[in-house]
Amino acid sequence: MTAFIFNELNFDNHEQVVFVSEAKSGLKGIIAVHNTNLGPAMGGCRMWNYASEAHAVNDVLRLSRGMTYKNAVAGLPIGGGKSVIIGNPKTDKTPALFEALGEALERLGGRYITAEDVGTSPADMAHVATKTRYVAGLGDSGDPSPFTALGCFVGAQAAVKHQLKRDSMEGLVVALQGLGHVGYDYARRLHAAGAKLIVADIDEAALERARTELGAEIVSTTAIYDVQADIYAPCALGATLNPDTLSRMKVKIVAGAANNQLATADIGDLLRQKGVLYAPDFVINAGGIIKVCYEYLNKPQADVEAHVREIGDTLAEVFARADREGRSTSVVADEVAEARFKR
Repeated sequence: MTAFIFNELNFDNHEQVVFVSEAKSGLKGIIAVHNTNLGPAMGGCRMWNYASEAHAVNDVLRLSRGMTYKNAVAGLPIGGGKSVIIGNPKTDKTPALFEALGEALERLGGRYITAEDVGTSPADMAHVATKTRYVAGLGDSGDPSPFTALGCFVGAQAAVKHQLKRDSMEGLVVALQGLGHVGYDYARRLHAAGAKLIVADIDEAALERARTELGAEIVSTTAIYDVQADIYAPCALGATLNPDTLSRMKVKIVAGAANNQLATADIGDLLRQKGVLYAPDFVINAGGIIKVCYEYLNKPQADVEAHVREIGDTLAEVFARADREGRSTSVVADEVAEARFKR
């Protein structure tokens, strides 16, 4: 297994990868600490019914590396890390499971701080907190989803201004994939700004809610890539930007909340060649970690929204530099992050 980890494409010089287990609760998890140059690693805990242990390893490494870049670009005094629990979040959750995770975090002594992510919630984090102080995003006020959605919205505004030379979302068509906590709030903001929504999700109740409340048109999870739209907003799982979907897309902008949207690094260049403006995922979706970091460090909550809104300015700078240099926005964003955390 060690050889597998070191040869994994996404290993990228991770400082630490820890496999954790606890027989009584059934915990099987992985904690990945990518980089702590700027401070302790921070990133959420994802619970997912992975097809294999190898899939879980690949996911946690990609997500952990992404958090280093996200936190650095957002100007936060923290490094990047992530954790995953292998299991079905709808059937396998117990307080004991998250208490066991808390004990594992405590053994790391503060190198990694967790929070909610896909498949987990602030309530789950409250159980983690009974065993360790290295957890953030607790209780109803700790939900970072609205701030992630806000960051995506201001990021989309910046993309529309740059690519379409307009200040308004009125009448634009957005193909939005994924109506979870972040995706739905993002959709709500787009609707309020006058955009027409075409949505896809596996949750029928979420789709019906979007149809009723937001006037959204519903398409299948596979047909979303064929929609004629101004913006594609991936807000579900990663790697939805790949050679197959790219050949089908008829959009001018990609601006969504999902992590690791590019299946491979070269997709960023292919998007540029296709004339599609890509808002790099770890820049546009940083609102949630900004909120969580402020809470953990006891910084004024009144300042969170202003910090999140800076995402629009950061993206505008990335877009302008990419145009000047004739390079992809993904490469430029990587360099902005690396200049900060590799110092």
